[in-house]
Amino acid sequence: MGDTGSLALGGALGLIAVLIHQPLVLVIAGGVFVMEAVSVILQRGWFRYTKKHYGAGQRIFLMAPIHHHFEKKGWYESQVVMRFYILCVLFAVVALSTLKIR
Repeated sequence: MGDTGSLALGGALGLIAVLIHQPLVLVIAGGVFVMEAVSVILQRGWFRYTKKHYGAGQRIFLMAPIHHHFEKKGWYESQVVMRFYILCVLFAVVALSTLKIR
């Protein structure tokens, strides 16, 4: 789809979530994307912290974002993709179930 289309879709989803007053549901539904972003933030933050305090930066993951960490651990790309698909379905079910609670 490319950057232009994905950014437009993401912006539209964010706008809809804000308009229906359910932004937390969007964070839950996009759990894999949030997990990927948080892994990069943690990796960079921890590396900078340890470099500043100990002189040599240490890493939490072998490589960020987290899907590359799993590939470096020896998982095949198809394994990572299938497990992330399963996580996407689980996050979607949790997000849909939170809509019924409210």
